[in-house]
Amino acid sequence: MNEPSNGPAGPAGLVVGVDSGGSGLRIALADAATGAVLDARASREPVRTGPGGISAAHFLEQVLPAVRALAEPFGGRPVLAAAVGAAGMATLGDELRAGLPGALAEAWGVRRLALAADAVTAYAGALGQRPGAVVAGGTGMIALGTDLAAWRRADGWGHLLGDCGSGAWIGRAGLEAAMRAHDGRRGGSAALLARAEKLFGPVAGLPAALYPRTDRPAVLASFAPEVGHCAPEDPVAADILARAGAHIAEAAGAACPAGPGAVVALTGGLFRMGDPLLVPLRAALGELLPHARTVEPAGDPLAGAVALASALATGTLRLPEDPALLRLFGEGAS
Repeated sequence: MNEPSNGPAGPAGLVVGVDSGGSGLRIALADAATGAVLDARASREPVRTGPGGISAAHFLEQVLPAVRALAEPFGGRPVLAAAVGAAGMATLGDELRAGLPGALAEAWGVRRLALAADAVTAYAGALGQRPGAVVAGGTGMIALGTDLAAWRRADGWGHLLGDCGSGAWIGRAGLEAAMRAHDGRRGGSAALLARAEKLFGPVAGLPAALYPRTDRPAVLASFAPEVGHCAPEDPVAADILARAGAHIAEAAGAACPAGPGAVVALTGGLFRMGDPLLVPLRAALGELLPHARTVEPAGDPLAGAVALASALATGTLRLPEDPALLRLFGEGAS
């Protein structure tokens, strides 16, 4: 690992980290040498997606003025590197990869840029630059791991093809148990039926209300906390969370590098459900990954974007490049 220099990547330089997701944008300005955040801004307006994927123009409309305002009190300090983590970067990031390197070089004179999937910035925020795996759980679920030579991804395929153990998966399983109870079929849960009718109204009308919606994963996930609430007293709800824990552990096991020294972190709102999910999940992780140690995440995806930018500026980046997950531009790019 290279040591930070006292030249252009020294204390006088700045870096920018950006976290772009479905709930908006977060932008941080940090010291290049230390990664210490100096100031941050947030926007609740998500970057639009168009025919070319994530809109570079809309991204720049929000980020450039925000960084200009953040950097004003530090006049004269150059922006040496930037890192952008974006949901959908792997599949919808072509316009960003084509437009951002030139636009940011022109606006800030930035010499190094990293464009990453949000799972990569979640990894960097949670574990830094050590081997292991991060499971990001919310409405969806994805596991990402690395041995610092290559990335390994497991799941993250959406609520129709995967995201097993996610909030949407748990919510759908809970609503299925409610429907079974409504019908009098085996596997039903009267407790979950009562919760579903309190939240959504009579469940016989739920298919007509749910199926036309474009935000079905979020609606399904909104029922996951109800499953967690019922689990301590309801064996059907407890079994759903036990199965969810097994699915999440399997994804972590597929992504985590083999051998001693690997660590696993859980990040995202799903894990705020607490013991009803975490107890079976930790048991499953212990069984499937006896060589890995579970640790608390050190930071969030915005912290990960800042860490990537700081590592670029100081020449200390160890996380591997990948055509879909982590692309580097400018000095140091391969």
